[in-house]
Amino acid sequence: MKPSKYSKKHGSNYTKKRNALLLKKLKAKHQSQNQSKPFKKKSLTRNKYWFAPKKHYLQKRPKQHVWKIPSAILLACLLMIILVVPTLIVIPYSKGDEKVAKAPPIASSEETTNQNMDLGSSPFSVSVMRSNVDKVEGVPLEEYVVGVVASEMPAEFEKEALKAQSLAARTYIVNQKLHGGGAKQESDVTDTVQHQVYKDEGQLQKLWGSDFEWKMKKVKEAVAETKGEIVTYKDTPITPAFFSTSNGYTENSEDYWENELPYLRSVESHWDEESPKYLDQKTFSIQQLEKALEVDLPNQFPLAVETTHTDSNRVEQLQLAKQTFSGREVREKLELRSSDFTIEQKNNHFIFTTKGFGHGIGMSQYGANGMAKEGKNYQDIVRYYYQDVKISTINDTAPTLVAK
Repeated sequence: MKPSKYSKKHGSNYTKKRNALLLKKLKAKHQSQNQSKPFKKKSLTRNKYWFAPKKHYLQKRPKQHVWKIPSAILLACLLMIILVVPTLIVIPYSKGDEKVAKAPPIASSEETTNQNMDLGSSPFSVSVMRSNVDKVEGVPLEEYVVGVVASEMPAEFEKEALKAQSLAARTYIVNQKLHGGGAKQESDVTDTVQHQVYKDEGQLQKLWGSDFEWKMKKVKEAVAETKGEIVTYKDTPITPAFFSTSNGYTENSEDYWENELPYLRSVESHWDEESPKYLDQKTFSIQQLEKALEVDLPNQFPLAVETTHTDSNRVEQLQLAKQTFSGREVREKLELRSSDFTIEQKNNHFIFTTKGFGHGIGMSQYGANGMAKEGKNYQDIVRYYYQDVKISTINDTAPTLVAK
């Protein structure tokens, strides 16, 4: 006789009746088997069909007990994770050097940059006339090159272009130290366009703001990866002329300067057309033109204009109402971006449209960046813009500087 759902529903009264019926049947069975031993009621308590009046197995625990036990276990586990696990993590470190367990101090951006890229020692120092304080400052060579590259070329440029600029900057100062202004000169260079623009890290931090750290890191990497390298022609440091943007070609040195240098030859540079400085316009009245060019022009309009051009299509000479000027002279006096210009006369005004930015001799910076984007390395770039040159070291080319 297996228990039924009825026993669960009607409780202990039904259980008593069921037990009484079971007792009667078991007693009759006992007598029918002629067992010699008397029937004992207490043996029923071990019978699998016997139901205790108040403790039968169909009774359930109150529902609230079902979830209280797992919740307590869960809470205990959480407390163990919160309190015990951090202790296990910290203890191994606290047994040794106590500094390891402490959070490291927050380094300044300059310290972080210096940690990321070590320029190493420099073979000599560069004396720089600081224009903002009118004082000469000694700067280690590689640190000086970093300041020049960061000031002369956008840090957003490809690293290979920055490395080519590093060679140009380093070659310039080596050449200046070897063949500069002589012993009476107060400093090797100034920090202006008279030589090479140089800014220290404090100035660059103000200039770049929140971009300082990644820009400085990138420039330092470019300088460090070319450490000690310069550009030479016949074992002599070159004059590493560079400028921003060409008109599509670089200029022969003698077409803008007086001297012809064999490594400064005109080459195609079509990458510059992507430069934001490729085209520009400036407008002048006839009075402004007379003042800037320091001439008297006839009071008539339009004026007769004739131009001749160099191999790179820059203006070689301009004849304006029987007055003759060199293309360089016009560019510098009118502060034009380039000596590749055309003139349009309109409403008593002269509109000068220029292509390119800079004198056009040597390495085009935007051209270098364009070459780098195409996968060329800094050596390819340097050898393209400076013809028949070699990449040498300061130790081999200028040992007298290193020995000082």
